[in-house]
Amino acid sequence: MKINTDPRRIGEVLSRNVEEVLPDKNQLKRLMQKKRVRLYLGIDPTGSRLHLGHTITLRKLQEFADLGHEAILVIGTGTVLAGDPSLRVEARPRISQAEIDKNIETWKSQAGKILDFSKVKIRYNGEWLLKLGLKEIINIASNISAVKLFQREMFQRRVKKGDTVWAHETLYPLLQGYDSVALDTDLEIGGADQVFNMLIGRELQKKMRGREKFVLTCPMLLGIDGKQMSKSSGNCVWIEDNPDQMFGKIMSIPDDLIVPYFKFLTAFPSGEIQERKKKVGKGEINPKDLKKELAFEIVRMYHSLREAERAQEEFSRVFKEKKLPAKIPEVSLKEKNLNILDLLVKIKLASSKSEAKRLILQGGVKINEKIEGDWRKVVVIKKGLIVQVGKRKFVRIA
Repeated sequence: MKINTDPRRIGEVLSRNVEEVLPDKNQLKRLMQKKRVRLYLGIDPTGSRLHLGHTITLRKLQEFADLGHEAILVIGTGTVLAGDPSLRVEARPRISQAEIDKNIETWKSQAGKILDFSKVKIRYNGEWLLKLGLKEIINIASNISAVKLFQREMFQRRVKKGDTVWAHETLYPLLQGYDSVALDTDLEIGGADQVFNMLIGRELQKKMRGREKFVLTCPMLLGIDGKQMSKSSGNCVWIEDNPDQMFGKIMSIPDDLIVPYFKFLTAFPSGEIQERKKKVGKGEINPKDLKKELAFEIVRMYHSLREAERAQEEFSRVFKEKKLPAKIPEVSLKEKNLNILDLLVKIKLASSKSEAKRLILQGGVKINEKIEGDWRKVVVIKKGLIVQVGKRKFVRIA
């Protein structure tokens, strides 16, 4: 397959939304002009949904594929059993094979919104990791210093706090690193939080195959609350979010995330993004209007132009005109009376009674547009009753 050797195009791929290229960006650039590079991105199936933070590295993988290079998406069906300790203050919960299978069920369709699978291969690292015997594992481990593994920053923080570092967590970088050897790759890409694991892979590739492996890191996307994006924080914009949810979540981001979201999540030229940033600084553009443009573009990318237009109209209807949504999900209930906590859980506006109670005490629950502050209240179930949680969640009783 012919590769694109245009220095300008390669430079763009190695610069935009790239934090670091190790050991040297120019070396990698020269290699990409000489040969078809084999590269991969690994993602562990710790959950069933991919969020917009994942799209930064997925898009980067596709950019290499578009240049004609051999791009591989590695789904960590083996590494997930050990659990990536990156940025973790405690060990990840162990995961079962049934959970893994369920989690990856829709991953291809989700990733397919970004990746062209006629150009990008999918591999599962359980194919080689689960076949390793004791002899092979000892051989892999003999190439990496235990001191290096234990010097890892998050491990040191835990040790200082008196918390536990489990032996299987120290194995994780070795297992992820071995993916580079098993696939015999020239390059691995990943989030900035993965640099330690990826450099272990570089060391293994050098010692076990006697050749270089480059590492490219992409920036981390903060969640809609300005904190690290994670599924447990409830601050994610999911690829599978419906248009209204996606539009509303983007509209809720802090103003200082508007430019990073434009840069990391859209194809807007860098010059145009900087021009918008200047105009906001001069007061020539209202940040809210820029957010609307951003929300519209992201919904258009993952749904359609028509859905983006509809979501924008719906957002204006609900939040600007203070009207109810045009379409509200309906739920049928057999009960004639329900405690408000049970009601919120039953119609899936709260995951538990404790969460429902917290929402009520925070003033985040409305019934027929009236705030309900009593968590002990018994609600009379009637057809047409509208229950609202927060600004974006509504249910009508059918």
